[in-house]
Amino acid sequence: MSSFDFNNLFVLDLANNHQGSVEHGLKIIKECGKMVRKHNIRAAIKFQFRQYDTFIHPEHVEGSDNIHIPRFLSTQLKLEEWRVLFDAVKDEKMLTMCTPFDNESVPIISEMGFDIIKVASCSAKDWPLLEEISQAMLPIIASTGGLAIGDIDDIVSFFDHRGNELALMHCVSIYPIPTKDFHLNHIDTLKDRYQNHTIGWSTHENQDEIAPVQIAMAKGAQMFERHVGYETDDIKLNLYSSTPQQLDIWFKAYRYAEALCGLNTKDVEKPTTDIEKKSLEGLQRGVFAKKGLKEGSLLDISDVYFAMPFVPGQISSESWIDGGVVINKSFKTNEPIFPDSITITKNVKNRALKKSIHEFKAMLNEASIVLNSEFGVEFSHHYGAENFRETGALIIDCINREYCKKLILVLPGQKHPSHFHKRKEETFQVLSGIFESVIDGHHRVMSPGETALVQPGVWHEFWSKDGCIVEEVSTTHYNDDSVYNDKKINDLERSERKTAVKNWGRFELVKSD
Repeated sequence: MSSFDFNNLFVLDLANNHQGSVEHGLKIIKECGKMVRKHNIRAAIKFQFRQYDTFIHPEHVEGSDNIHIPRFLSTQLKLEEWRVLFDAVKDEKMLTMCTPFDNESVPIISEMGFDIIKVASCSAKDWPLLEEISQAMLPIIASTGGLAIGDIDDIVSFFDHRGNELALMHCVSIYPIPTKDFHLNHIDTLKDRYQNHTIGWSTHENQDEIAPVQIAMAKGAQMFERHVGYETDDIKLNLYSSTPQQLDIWFKAYRYAEALCGLNTKDVEKPTTDIEKKSLEGLQRGVFAKKGLKEGSLLDISDVYFAMPFVPGQISSESWIDGGVVINKSFKTNEPIFPDSITITKNVKNRALKKSIHEFKAMLNEASIVLNSEFGVEFSHHYGAENFRETGALIIDCINREYCKKLILVLPGQKHPSHFHKRKEETFQVLSGIFESVIDGHHRVMSPGETALVQPGVWHEFWSKDGCIVEEVSTTHYNDDSVYNDKKINDLERSERKTAVKNWGRFELVKSD
């Protein structure tokens, strides 16, 4: 796991916009610092290093027809001048970052103490340089402009195998980028394919455009890069470099998109405000008596009607239960019906099970786990179906031959009590969420991919704070094979602690044999 936090990082690329002048470079750094503080941004100023005595072929030092070389040579800075700019970045409380374009620059970056090292898109397949960068053991951000997905696979594997901390930038190496070539949907691809790496967006668009950073942020990019500079009467910037004023607008646009997107709802459920609740209540329909109703009678849908305005506290149409409802008092025509005026007598215990089926299906969908049509589903509810959300689990039986495969789904806050198996040996592998267990007295907190062996006769229990899905691979399962630490559970008939789902789609529940 990475110890450097790449998330919410803005990379401000100085490139050659210092124009070979320390004074001008300092001006850019100070102006960027002002904007960073104004918007409370976590930022890094990025330098570009090339050792020109070896980087440029001797025959191209003068009169080269390569469009880049004259620009590089005309904006050279000496190492001591770079140190002045480096110290200025530190003084502005920003991180330091550098892109080496040759092997000789990497040791200098390490010696100077940069916080982050960058792989430019043009160097992403420069294996001698990548090898040198990997040995620096600095956090690495790699741009992916012009790379096929297989090339990115190679880079990720290369640095992962060497134990480097790596983040990736979606990048389009066109200056500036035409609208049709942004391909911001590629951020989704990178996030799905490289889930253990932070994904960002390196921009080269016209700097007056703000929509790309907002869209990239909404798609889940966690890093953002832009070229920066400062204009004077004599110095003008290219279309893909930001002035301080453009940087100000860019940061503001990002913060606005951040506010619009809100919380990461995968980690935290979307909050509902009191204002929203009140607004919805104003449009809800309540349950009213269609005619005079006598105390003790069964309440049928033909006895009521649904209308607005909703009376605070009454039963709403969304809470209506058809069948098995007895009224505890008499009602007059048009009188609202309140929860304390009824008793639910039908399938009270199974309501908790039926309600949870929706949640279990959603958990499988979120984890991208697809089931075929041949499987069994069983609720384990060791202290009664009505207490299922606190104690139990959902078991999906996939295969049970000489070998056995099950999926175990645990709701947030749910616990499966301590037990052992007389014959069965099993291995748990976490597929989704965080799985906690005590196996033979040892507490483990397990993440997706981790496994745990449970041998016959070994006590084990498990639970999940936020919900999880675990695959169980075992020897053959037998219905009489479990022994619980709580003797009360052992005294129950299997049908008292297990409920099978006869039809997953129609919520048909039957007692397990």
